[in-house]
Amino acid sequence: MPVQYVPHAPRPEGSAAPGTATRRDFLYLATAATTAIGVISLAWPFIDQMDPSADVIAAGGPLTVDLSKMQAGQQIVVTWRGRPIFIVRRTPESLTTLKSPELLARLRDPQSQSHQQPPYAANWSRSAKPEYAVLVGICTHLGCVPSFRPTVTADWPGGYLCQCHGSKYDLAGRVYRGVPAPLNLPVPPYRFDNDATLVIGENPQGTEYALEDVEQL
Repeated sequence: MPVQYVPHAPRPEGSAAPGTATRRDFLYLATAATTAIGVISLAWPFIDQMDPSADVIAAGGPLTVDLSKMQAGQQIVVTWRGRPIFIVRRTPESLTTLKSPELLARLRDPQSQSHQQPPYAANWSRSAKPEYAVLVGICTHLGCVPSFRPTVTADWPGGYLCQCHGSKYDLAGRVYRGVPAPLNLPVPPYRFDNDATLVIGENPQGTEYALEDVEQL
């Protein structure tokens, strides 16, 4: 059947003639344009994330940290790949405590048997240099950031307390028994350029390890 074209279809009653614009039409178009701009404005932050900036891309690279001004017993916190990294310069007394049988008996994984650290930190201090702890500061229970509690008391040898649900860790990031957190704090890849320069995100020469290798972040 051939297609039939209607050259001049009748206009609905009350509609404007071609070439004329009513006030109602103008208001409708203006409102539609404003709404569209608003939707685009709201959506732009999400759209913009699809094209990450150089800063976002660089956030996954190695991070160099100057340790020269750190005092014994002090912690500094840096951000690497969007995660807080705890760096603690441990005192000789705290290092002795890390090996004490009294503390070890209170820990869930005192020998770091769970794969939460690189091979060069699978030791009693969970570190490449016993003096420095380098830990991902995210509780292995539900992802809260534990608070640094270095003050030693009669029943507390110093460490970390997660205020969300009460999980506790020692100054090597080892989790206590009887708390919600199941695993020790993760250790990121890192190496030392020298005694006072830490590079987070790179391993010592000849070793391979990535943060994604751990059992749980």
